[in-house]
Amino acid sequence: MLNPVNKLINENFHALTNPNYRYFWLGQCVSLIGTWMQSIGQVWLVYTLTDSPFLLGVLGAMQYLPVTVFTLFAGVLIDKFPKKKILLATQGASMMLALTLAALVFTHTVRYEYILILAVLLGITNSIDMPARQSFMIEIAGREDLMNAIALNSVTFNLAKILGPSIGAVLLAIMGAGWCFLINGLSFIAVIMGLCRIKVKPYVRQKNTKNIFKEILDGLVYIYKDKKLLQTVLLLLVIGVFAFNYNVLIPVYVKNILHLEAAAFGVLMAALGVGSVFGALTVSRKVRPVSAVKIMVISSLIIGVLLFLIGFNAQYAITVIMLVVIGAFSIYFSTTANSTLQLNATDEYRGRVMSIYSLVFAGATPIGSLFAGAAISGIGISNTFRLSGTLMVFFTVIISLLFLRKHKHSLPS
Repeated sequence: MLNPVNKLINENFHALTNPNYRYFWLGQCVSLIGTWMQSIGQVWLVYTLTDSPFLLGVLGAMQYLPVTVFTLFAGVLIDKFPKKKILLATQGASMMLALTLAALVFTHTVRYEYILILAVLLGITNSIDMPARQSFMIEIAGREDLMNAIALNSVTFNLAKILGPSIGAVLLAIMGAGWCFLINGLSFIAVIMGLCRIKVKPYVRQKNTKNIFKEILDGLVYIYKDKKLLQTVLLLLVIGVFAFNYNVLIPVYVKNILHLEAAAFGVLMAALGVGSVFGALTVSRKVRPVSAVKIMVISSLIIGVLLFLIGFNAQYAITVIMLVVIGAFSIYFSTTANSTLQLNATDEYRGRVMSIYSLVFAGATPIGSLFAGAAISGIGISNTFRLSGTLMVFFTVIISLLFLRKHKHSLPS
């Protein structure tokens, strides 16, 4: 008979029983906190140096632009080389960039231009690191524990998103931004040590002389021909554009509808984080009778309906509750989408499939932010919530009906 601790691990954290995944996960627990510490330190440093919201926005755009531009090329690279070696290179590069930024601050030679260059280099590194990490999961966790591993990653990410800025803010106030960058740089040691201990037999596609653009096109065609992969990517695009724009919607909602201050904004964003952690812990359980497509569709519909209802709500407490639920179903969706793509992609295409996942996930965010900003300016914040929810439900239903029809037509008579 299992004791309570072993029972808890088997039901919720079974992927941690695999030593390879455990090494990676423990390293991420340390490193992600450092990453969020650097994020808050960098924003504060740039605003202190420039006193310009515009230049702060330019920095954010330049850090994420390389992900949009280079991710598809990275997918071809990831399919050709061992993912462990790629991750050792990207994590090592990220460490050096953080330590360089720390050195510039400590030597009082830091300038906005230097921070911008380092941000672009980090963006290029992340364009390779993100899909490589995603496609590495199945190698270190196995097919059976893949969803559990992805859910545990979500728990770690969301807890780090809460802890990292909190620790970073205190460190920033007491010791300055340089220490945020130094600690982040040192935190990569945990990931690199974990990667060095991982022992896997990697799948590497045979190198060939194909043109890289043809290989990218080959990956896109592969997704287009696979109904489950295509439906997942399209649903991901819908939720990315119409739901994952909280940073634009919520502060305006707090100010114009709730008539509250920054503290309320922090609480509402924390509510999303709490819901995300709860959702990740729930979806990590091994028993899952509902199909992946149904989970994604139901999650999208629930998020859409809740966004629509927020457009009619002006009660702070009710908004907190609804955002907790939205956070939970957002993780249900993203975890299921991630594992669906990995499990249904062959080894030969997994790197390119996950690069497209990263591209859609990252690329939909700025599109969604532009949509939300334009809609708020034109029709107001309440109507923007209603419009976002309506469009989410509409496109989710259309995509579901379209693929249901295709499925029926493909059945033998």
